[in-house]
Amino acid sequence: MQDTGLIQISLEEERELFLKYTKTKNETLRNGILERYLFIAQIVAKKFVGRGVEYDDLYQVAALALVKAIERFDPEKNVRFSSFATPSLVGEVKNYFRDKTRLLHISRKDSEQLVKLAEVKRDLLTQGKRALPKTIAECMEISEDRVLELLEMQKIATMTSMDNTVGDDDTSLSELLGDADRGYDDVETRDLLKRSMAMLDREEQAILHARFWQDKSQRSIAEELGVSQMYVSRKEKKILAKMRETIRKSGAV
Repeated sequence: MQDTGLIQISLEEERELFLKYTKTKNETLRNGILERYLFIAQIVAKKFVGRGVEYDDLYQVAALALVKAIERFDPEKNVRFSSFATPSLVGEVKNYFRDKTRLLHISRKDSEQLVKLAEVKRDLLTQGKRALPKTIAECMEISEDRVLELLEMQKIATMTSMDNTVGDDDTSLSELLGDADRGYDDVETRDLLKRSMAMLDREEQAILHARFWQDKSQRSIAEELGVSQMYVSRKEKKILAKMRETIRKSGAV
């Protein structure tokens, strides 16, 4: 399948493409636009890798944000779609991280042990030793299970610092790209939305619509549904897993 993301089109050609979609709302045309610009979702997702969330989940969040950006884009503004969409994708991924970190409550005891954990890991590495859970547990005089719990807590807690390290609201595509991230040729998809949405039940579709079409937070959705934010978070994870599997089967990623 040809990777249309590699084909450069002029600003006028892009404008005509989006004007046609704005007027017709043709699903096939929309999917073609999505396919053309999915490389932006890939680039954004790559920039957040290594912060405690799998690339596939990040890619799905960015791809869904891209769909929303396509629906919101005004071709009469005389700006490139990539310039319009990139900040939206970055913002949506940041919101995803924020929603996850809000679920984490760190007590004073947890905080103290996390500080100790960091010190022990640093000391072990300085001594040329591997910071294995068993070794850390012995140094801290706690159980290995508790060390694993702290390590997971540490991984999630580090997400809160990501706002200072990845882009601002006006992040441009060129700033995210970098010379080493121009691997557009492995991005392709076939009818992403149609196949993915078909795998979701009514409640999942409602949550998906609220999150990525209406810009609602997990907390807001939870209040509307009369459930906990944790429930919405679990459902969102399930939704992403279903959509990821659909895309894998289609060979889009």
